[in-house]
Amino acid sequence: MTPRSVSLPVLVFDGDCAICSTLARFVERAIRRQESDFVVAPWQEVDLAALGLTEAACIEALQWVARNGQISSAQNAVARTLWAGHLWWRPFAAIIATPGINQLAGVIYRWVAANRHRLPGGTPACSMPPASPVERAL
Repeated sequence: MTPRSVSLPVLVFDGDCAICSTLARFVERAIRRQESDFVVAPWQEVDLAALGLTEAACIEALQWVARNGQISSAQNAVARTLWAGHLWWRPFAAIIATPGINQLAGVIYRWVAANRHRLPGGTPACSMPPASPVERAL
């Protein structure tokens, strides 16, 4: 899918996951300065094709679609969200984007995403689909 430009950046999360939904509400309350900064929406309620996203990508990780259509996923979506929010969140965005730390943040992000159903507030709906034998081999 080809990403297209959007009027506002969009942070796309898994609306079926209780942890993701809780964190999305936190982003709306504490990180986003005003509604005109960016949109926070569950993937189940957006036109994924128009954003250049797939259902599989949205189930796997948080997605950030910039105004120019550029897509960032996982820890990079977190960094983009922090950068677009209140000024005091930008140092955290810069730290996450730093080489070396970004890779570590990616490992942590993937672990949390894979285990989100086991974390406090997690539900069975938070489980990601099991990896296929081909995916496990990669």
